Amino acid sequence: MAKRRHFGASVDLTTTVGSLELRNPVMTASGTAGHGDELSAYVDLSKLGAVVVKSLSAEPWAGNAAPRVHETPAGMINSVGLQGPGVSKWLDEELPAVIATGATVVASIWGSTIDDYARAAEMLRNAPPQVVAVEVNVSCPNHHDRNRMFAHAPHTTAEAIQAASVCGLPMWAKLSPNVSDLASIAKAAHEAGAQAVTLVNTVLGMAIDTETRSYRLGNGGGGLSGPAIHPVAVRAVHDVYAAHPEIPIIGVGGVARGVDAIELMMAGASAVQVGTASFADPRSVERVSEEIATWCADHGVRSVREVIGAVHAR
Repeated sequence: MAKRRHFGASVDLTTTVGSLELRNPVMTASGTAGHGDELSAYVDLSKLGAVVVKSLSAEPWAGNAAPRVHETPAGMINSVGLQGPGVSKWLDEELPAVIATGATVVASIWGSTIDDYARAAEMLRNAPPQVVAVEVNVSCPNHHDRNRMFAHAPHTTAEAIQAASVCGLPMWAKLSPNVSDLASIAKAAHEAGAQAVTLVNTVLGMAIDTETRSYRLGNGGGGLSGPAIHPVAVRAVHDVYAAHPEIPIIGVGGVARGVDAIELMMAGASAVQVGTASFADPRSVERVSEEIATWCADHGVRSVREVIGAVHAR
């Protein structure tokens, strides 16, 4: 078991997400740690719960026009557009470097059509055993539904998850907060085969340059992440856990400190992901893990699992 020592106290950091046991509850968030071992110069990736790589499509994808990132007062807004090498090239050229670090790997896939999800997932069927799960990013434009996100409706979410099931690995559905009834969409994803849901992806946003009267991002709008969306993520996790406590949840959104992670876990998350914080401090994902252990020891918590859903027991 993964344990940390703090003033003589022993804290068990292991947690479970669906059928998987993780050595600790902290992972990288897809899109913020690259496709390979980029963070290994700063963090021992083998100590993390998992490395979740940037979302991959079946084929190489160029992404959106520049500029792609703009800093906001409490985070950042991006429109990178899911640029990536495609699943096959990732398997051949980038995954080996991640595996060499001893990391547990979670692949992430996306698509614009149901067939896109099926093709990307099929390519992962024979992935090395270090790839333990597939996070299905359904917060993408759906070309069959007037470019609405798959994650904006239960039935399209379910269709994408069902298509991705050909991967033969545990699936996590990464959902959007930009909906009125997230719990029903989480339920649809779970019933379609997702062992867990990742809550949440970025919040839709936009930034305009008032001097030039033009968009700050090349694609117009983008996704807001960072501390600004942390309360949104906490509410999303809380409400889905309250409605469906049987669905494992990975909480993500504005996690920059151990206490941010503890808050998401008290809301109902079994694990968390660190994303935007890594841009300012590439060591943040490991630091958050250490701060969780310290918080637990300081509060007499022997196992991090004790805090999962704690607020609901009051």
